[in-house]
Amino acid sequence: MDKSDVVQLHEDDGVAVITIDNPPVNTIDATVRAGLNACIEQLESRDNVRAVLLRCAGKTFCSGADISEFHGPPKEAEYRELFARLENLRVPVVCALHGTVLGGGLELSLACHYRVAATGTRCGLPEVTLGIIPGAGGTQRLPRLIGVEQTLELILSARPVTADQGKTLGFIDAVLDDPFDEAALAWTNDAVASGKPPRPTGANDVDPATATEEILVRLEDLARKRYPNQLAPQTAIRAVSAAAKSPLHEGLLLEDRLVNEAKQTTESRAAVHVFFAERGSRRIPGLENATSRPIAKAAIIGAGTMGGGIAICFANADIPVVVLDISEEALQRGLHVVDATLESRVKRGRMSAGEKAKRMALIEGTTNYDQVKDADIFIEAAVEKMDLKKNIFRRLDKLAKPGAILATNTSTLDIDELGDATQRPADVIGMHFFSPANVMPLLEVIRTRKTSASTIRTVMDLARPLRKTPVLSGVCYGFIGNRMMEGYAREAERMVLEGATPREVDSALESWGMAMGILSVFDLAGVDVGVHIHRNNASLYPPDPTYYQADFALFDAGRLGQKNGKGYYRYESGDRTRHDDPEALEILRRRAQELGVEPRAHSEEEIVERCLFPLMNEGFRILEEGIALRASDIDVVWTSGYGFPRYRGGPMFYAETIGLDRLLDGMRKYREIFGPMHWEPATLLVQLVEQEKTLSEWESEREVRL
Repeated sequence: MDKSDVVQLHEDDGVAVITIDNPPVNTIDATVRAGLNACIEQLESRDNVRAVLLRCAGKTFCSGADISEFHGPPKEAEYRELFARLENLRVPVVCALHGTVLGGGLELSLACHYRVAATGTRCGLPEVTLGIIPGAGGTQRLPRLIGVEQTLELILSARPVTADQGKTLGFIDAVLDDPFDEAALAWTNDAVASGKPPRPTGANDVDPATATEEILVRLEDLARKRYPNQLAPQTAIRAVSAAAKSPLHEGLLLEDRLVNEAKQTTESRAAVHVFFAERGSRRIPGLENATSRPIAKAAIIGAGTMGGGIAICFANADIPVVVLDISEEALQRGLHVVDATLESRVKRGRMSAGEKAKRMALIEGTTNYDQVKDADIFIEAAVEKMDLKKNIFRRLDKLAKPGAILATNTSTLDIDELGDATQRPADVIGMHFFSPANVMPLLEVIRTRKTSASTIRTVMDLARPLRKTPVLSGVCYGFIGNRMMEGYAREAERMVLEGATPREVDSALESWGMAMGILSVFDLAGVDVGVHIHRNNASLYPPDPTYYQADFALFDAGRLGQKNGKGYYRYESGDRTRHDDPEALEILRRRAQELGVEPRAHSEEEIVERCLFPLMNEGFRILEEGIALRASDIDVVWTSGYGFPRYRGGPMFYAETIGLDRLLDGMRKYREIFGPMHWEPATLLVQLVEQEKTLSEWESEREVRL
């Protein structure tokens, strides 16, 4: 499209219709702003216009501002002047909302006099998730429509509300049925006919009853609990509460200053880094000419927890899927779990009964391999046993049609070995989903040394309808995420042998920002799972007699985690609350004595360093070896799949935040204390510190290709 045509103006019987058409999601960039200014300039000089209708072409109204502009000179003044011109037009201005209206898109609509929305529209102000606050008038105009309290609840939740909820709150005037464009134009004509006047939002006063001290104290407390270690939510409270005390122009200037201060914080730079990293992970050098194969039908081998979750992903994407298991009993048990999972969404109002029925109709079960032979992609989700998986792949190799993709959901095993067990290694790839597969966004895509470019392209493209964030990895033990997890978890387990309590370790990590402490994660996943993996892969680990022995001690005592109510913590039936358990502490103390582990005091700082430093150090090794294409891909893995806080930017971004020299010094410090077995700094880390280079400088000097 010619960029000069992204904003168009035409007249329909006295109604000036402004249409923004800036695909794919009508981002408000410099071209859109210039086009809107040009249209408004024309309208300011016209006397024959009765009303203005602002709308967007395509699947959504403006989805937000152009985030890439965050890194340049401030643009808030441009928005302020543009929106003021729109708000001050002498005729009623109606905004027609559809799709997903976020951030700057919603703020644009607030500068209009009336807002109508299509059924299914969702509106929100998610800026705090990027470490900033609404910066195009949202903190000042929305309180003038719905009050300070409801504005802050919308901002602090960072979740969009439906059109009906927006109408109930008071910022949407009508929810219209299809055909929406015609309905919006008709509503505008009716508004003119009924004498509705221009209604500038900025002319409204804020209801002071919505900004009492009691309300603000409650919201500040909520912000601290929901967003620990983050500044943006408190900044939002400051900006929005000012709307109750200041005229619009003063409030907008305060908003301008606060949002630009927020953009300079590490919190914002980290969140924006992750935002672009997630989009960049899909760009794979060397795949420019690769052809993506159509996926019209999928087959999942294994009806367990992972298999069922993966099946739901395909059904959510409207792709028919067959789930195969070796026994009817296992199959029906798995399908029952799938049904129960979807039913829970219905009960929570996340899905209608009709939508559930549609998804279940896309999921078929079988114990007969002939029923899956026409699938375009097979995903093996059996237990982590190489011989079993090889047998499955050999059978699929003989059964599947030419060009079908053979994928494995393994989290640890050598996929090169699985590919070599077939006659079509170019079609073999890893698709490592994270549990629960139907919820977690990360998908590690693992290429073997023989996986074809077409196979990689197909799976990377398939991630989009599956609503997954894909990251490409090479083959190694644990791939990217689980390989880095080894050192992180190893030190947590070692410290409880040294006398730290599980709660001390987990609390330190959670206070720092991890979604869940690692020992709590082991209880949730099952202590036996880690024991099984480490016993089956013992030859891959260093000759350290204390390695993962905390898990082994609990397992030997019959403590499996939440599944039987006792692991690192104790749990009551039907309740996941962690209770400290003296019995667990005694088991760990005895194992430490047997191993000769010396007791040691642990500060919160040491707990965080000993867990995070090995994790980050391993990331540098992964980059050295070419397992990950980019440092930002590693950050995506950890923020999307392992609960690493987005406001820290991921482990590689965080390493540069604290300084690579500090990380290197820390590795050397603990090497002096514990020896070189686990604490040898990565060669790349040493090299970057010695050469005073950043990761981005190092990456810019090398050509990354498959």
